[in-house]
Amino acid sequence: MTIDRDALVEALLPAVLQAGRLQAEMLAHDFAVAHKVDRSPVTAADQNSEAILLAALDEVAPGVPVVAEEEVAAARIPAALGDRYFLVDPLDGTREFVERRAEFTVNVALVEHGRPVLGIILAPAMGEIFATRGPGAAWSRCDALHPPLPPLSSWRALATRQPPATGLVVLGSRSHVDTGVAPVPRLLAGLTIADRRRVGSSLKFCLIARGDADIYARLGPTSEWDTAAGQAILEAAGGAVTTLDGGALDYGHPERRFLNPHFIAWGRPPIGVRG
Repeated sequence: MTIDRDALVEALLPAVLQAGRLQAEMLAHDFAVAHKVDRSPVTAADQNSEAILLAALDEVAPGVPVVAEEEVAAARIPAALGDRYFLVDPLDGTREFVERRAEFTVNVALVEHGRPVLGIILAPAMGEIFATRGPGAAWSRCDALHPPLPPLSSWRALATRQPPATGLVVLGSRSHVDTGVAPVPRLLAGLTIADRRRVGSSLKFCLIARGDADIYARLGPTSEWDTAAGQAILEAAGGAVTTLDGGALDYGHPERRFLNPHFIAWGRPPIGVRG
């Protein structure tokens, strides 16, 4: 069965915005912070946002499996994924949220045959939303927290940039120090680096998709729900996400607890993989 991806994005936007408003409202008040088994933080914003998104997915795409971060933490994983499933990270960048920094996002992605083909990312505290529009197109909108949103056709098209002669902008995680820091200089050897920036959450993919940066190298742990929406948006804008050996970053791996291998996100595919 073929899914109209634009129609699916349109149908999911109200729930994504609702989750974002919930997070923005919680951010204005004190809230409790708990910790999961892996010691990562979790709040009611994570859990309540996920409930909103799961209800919307059940309504607009009944029968399609959903792998969601807090569901997985509670050991509620679909028995079978099949060729198509959703990945949900209701609050990517919980550490940023807890620290009351603006770099946290709501992420929803659709995976087909191991590849992310649809992505929606909302940055509630920034009022920005990013989404795919059919194959090979990605768009963004500012002032995006309150409905109704203008139609997708009025959003700003996203496109990665040609690497500037003055040097590349390289992004890194704000809250996670890569466990394999030493290989990063080797991977970037021979490339002219103009600036290095630390950014939280899936916004790193969006900044590259928008042409504000060129590379995001991640040598620390990430999960499929952390990256799928960003990868879909970046690839639709002209970029690529590869493993360190240049292979595709693929999805649908419950046998490794949905953990990703190390990867590099490129503005133009790929500038070069160096070991």
